[in-house]
Formats: sequence, C-alpha cells, structure tokens
Amino acid sequence: MKIGTKAIHAGVSPDETTGAIMTPIYQTSTYVQEGVGNHKGYEYSRTQNPTRSALQKSIAALENGEYGACFGSGLAAIDCLIKMLNPGDEVISTNDLYGGSYRIFKTIFEKYGIVFHFVNMINKQNVEEKINSKTKLIWIETPSNPMMNIIDIEAMVSIAKGNKIMVCVDNTFATPYLQNPLDLGADVVMHSVTKYLGGHSDVVMGALVTSNVKIADEMYRIQNSSGAIPAPMDCFLVLRGIKTLHVRIQRHCENAEKVAHFLKSHAKVDKVYWPGFEEHLNHDIAKKQMRGFGGMISFNLKDNQLEDALKVVSKVKVFSLAESLGGVESLIGHPVSMTHASIPKEVREESGVVDSLIRLSVGIEDAEDLLEDLEQALSNLY
Repeated sequence: MKIGTKAIHAGVSPDETTGAIMTPIYQTSTYVQEGVGNHKGYEYSRTQNPTRSALQKSIAALENGEYGACFGSGLAAIDCLIKMLNPGDEVISTNDLYGGSYRIFKTIFEKYGIVFHFVNMINKQNVEEKINSKTKLIWIETPSNPMMNIIDIEAMVSIAKGNKIMVCVDNTFATPYLQNPLDLGADVVMHSVTKYLGGHSDVVMGALVTSNVKIADEMYRIQNSSGAIPAPMDCFLVLRGIKTLHVRIQRHCENAEKVAHFLKSHAKVDKVYWPGFEEHLNHDIAKKQMRGFGGMISFNLKDNQLEDALKVVSKVKVFSLAESLGGVESLIGHPVSMTHASIPKEVREESGVVDSLIRLSVGIEDAEDLLEDLEQALSNLY
C-alpha cells in the first residue's frame, strides 16, 4: 500500500456498531465488564482507549512499524524512551537538536545518573569515539532542529548494531511521508505529533513506533505506568489530520523549495540551511534516505546582529511569529530566544545557532504571498 493510501486508511476501519467512517471519540474513562476479567479488550482508558488505539495503529503503519504508542506530548514520548535506561547508562546524541530534548536530557535525566554526550554526528568517528560498554542509546535528529543537518541513519545503525546499542530517530521534521527510519535499521522512531502529523496547530502529542517486541512491551508498560497519555478528542483530531498528510507535505515541500531559493539570492541573507541545496552538507545522504526535503528552513543574516533578526521576525504579516512548526500556516521563529533558549549560548553557537538565525516552518499558503511577505520584512534592514 502506497503511503498516501496508508494515510487515509491504515489503522482505521468503519465503526462496527454504526458504520461511521471516522473513528468515534470514545470519551470514557472506564468500560463495563460482563464479569471479572471478562471484557471487550478495554478496562480503563489510561491503559487502552479505542480512539487512541486506532491512532497508534495508524502512525505505526505509516512508519512501517508493528507497534505504536501515543503520549501527551513529544517530550512525554522522549521521557518514556529514556525511562527504558538505567542509572549509569550513556546516550550519544546529536549536538544540534530541539531545545526541549536537550533540556529533558540535561535537567531531568542527568540527575538520575544517565550520561549524555552531544556530538556532531555528520562525522561518524565522533560517535565511535564516545562508544563504550555503558552506551545504550544513540539519539538522532535528521533533519536536525534548527540547522537542518542530515545524519546518515544507516551509518549510525551500523555502528550501533555491532555494540548492541538501541537507535532512536526523531523523525518529526521529515515525517513518515519523506523518511522511514525503521526501514533503515533504526529500533525506534519518535514523533512530536503536535507538528506535521496533526498538521493544524490544535493538538499537543507525541508518539513512539517500533517493530521490536521487547521495546514495545517496555513502551506500553511505561505508557500505562506513567500515564502521560493523550485525550480521545486529541487522538480524533490527529486521525483526521493524518488523512491529508501526503497532500500537505507535498505542498510544504514545494513552497519551501521556492522560499529557500528566494532567500539564497537575497542580498540581506548570509546562509540558508535547507537540505535540498546540492552544497548542503550531506545532501547526497538526504537524497538517499528521504523522498523530499521538507518544509523547514533556517537562515541567518549578514552581520549576524540580534536586533536585525528580531526586526525581521516582528515585521512579517503572512508568517506568524510563534513557536512550534508543521501546521498549515507558515510560522517564523528566533531559535536563540524561543525554541533553543534553554541551551547555553556557547553550546548553541558551537552548533551554528547564532544570534541572527531565523527558522521558518513554511506552510501551504500560496508561495507568492510568502515570498512577498519575506521581501517586505527583509526590506526593513538597512
């Protein structure tokens, strides 16, 4: 089944009771049992809920995985995965990653004895140098947030497998429409469902997908034990959003390509970070492991002045100044003061997150309007 067909049909079927084509919102906390232990597969909605079950099956199918679990946020999904580790275990992570991921690693789990190493994964030697008997997880973002770095998933998997290390890929930016890390050998895929899977800026949710039954058993145990689950209404909204994932991502990609080329030729812009450029580092890897280059772009301004970046992001009219990404509307953000403010300045700048860096989530509006908006915002710089 092709992915567009999967997006519409995978994991869902007409309601057996009424024939409703959309999965009903099972807004219930508990389920009546015919006798002790004699139930219809559902006992309590923290453990299982039919609306959530349909969504978990849908997301797992999109990622070509066997098991999916949804959580109250992307960070709750990360929280579940790291809880599979033990004190003394070590994690190797990319050095360019979402600020919230960095924060939960450093300020929550580090104090419980888990050690995190942040390295530039573009050079696999950096990863190999950190591996030891305590290494239990390699955490990958590709494309990374916000520098759009491309990490070779198969290369990381080849390193991990020989050392019995779990590999998890944050696939939020690429989505299952553009990239399937499990097919490349990863053990787990993580999504901030809030973003492209939901697609309409109206839900906060996360997900994990795996085909490894041992990992799945732990995933469901922690999901049930910690209880960081999404509500049925939110699951319904994401099920609806997924049905248009393929057409939305096509338009995101088309618009982002036009915006990237516009910025690249603009006199006020210094560097543009978009995996579709041939000169983008690891562009060939992006072509190999992705089916398109996505809707995310970052760029920095000439002279790298903080006040210039703040001026640009405050002058847009079609783009909206806001955190998050992946919705149908175009968003503009300033990573240093927004999404990556929790990362120390010296750490940010080492990975390229400088004061004038601006991140765009290119939406599905008419591209001409987006280009005109960026032009008028950039024209405020002298």
